[in-house]
Amino acid sequence: MPLLTLTSDIGSPDYLVGAVKAQLLHINPEFRIVDISHNIPPFNYPQAAYVCRGAIRNFPDFSYHLILVNMFEKKPEQVLLAFHNNQYLICSDNGLLTMILEETPEIIIGIPLEKTAAKNTTYITSVMGKVVNQLVNGESIKNIGSSDITYLEKRHLRPILENNSIEGQIIFIDSFENVIVNITHEQFEEQRKGRSFRIIFKRDEMIDRISESYADVSEGEKLALFNSAGYLEIAINKGNAAGLFGLKGFSEKLRQGQLSYQTIKVYFE
Repeated sequence: MPLLTLTSDIGSPDYLVGAVKAQLLHINPEFRIVDISHNIPPFNYPQAAYVCRGAIRNFPDFSYHLILVNMFEKKPEQVLLAFHNNQYLICSDNGLLTMILEETPEIIIGIPLEKTAAKNTTYITSVMGKVVNQLVNGESIKNIGSSDITYLEKRHLRPILENNSIEGQIIFIDSFENVIVNITHEQFEEQRKGRSFRIIFKRDEMIDRISESYADVSEGEKLALFNSAGYLEIAINKGNAAGLFGLKGFSEKLRQGQLSYQTIKVYFE
């Protein structure tokens, strides 16, 4: 049975989540649908990219990932079908694809939308579902749409790397208010070069060691660790780090006074 994932900014209370699944099951009742999240904040590309990237890498090869995020930031004329690292991704032409992959996809195809169609969520979902069904039935990806296309690319949010420091941005705050920073374990160790370090946030809060689990510190104490996706996480054992420290997720619409609350800096000594 074909394995499809769904990620969207629709929101769980809306009927559209059910309608989207119904569209897909009309196309092929054997589709096996897995929800990643339907609560991506609107227009928050860094968070959407983080959630999709962290989930997709765990799925079996040749899974299909439908990403219904920021679909109407501009008038939609095509959806993008990409094949990369043995995964299929289908999303709007809004720049999110290259942020998720952090590189140019191996294969990318443009699927034109009908000019006379009502370009709403269920219609676009049906286009995506029909593409998946063609692939499942053996159609070559290069025969489904056009490879000679232009599409929007956006760079993923990168930390600022310097000889003696890394400055990262908060890209996600989970339901426990743990704070995820766009610094990977690999980047951290490459910059560290065996040196000691200080993780600084909210002007004077400091952590100088990496924990393996939340239980490595006493209840109510702050800690830093690398989560299962490999990103730096700031947390409090049985506490709410984001709320207590006033930390906020990165937004593309930054206000000058918020900048210090959306960044984490690591100094190496």
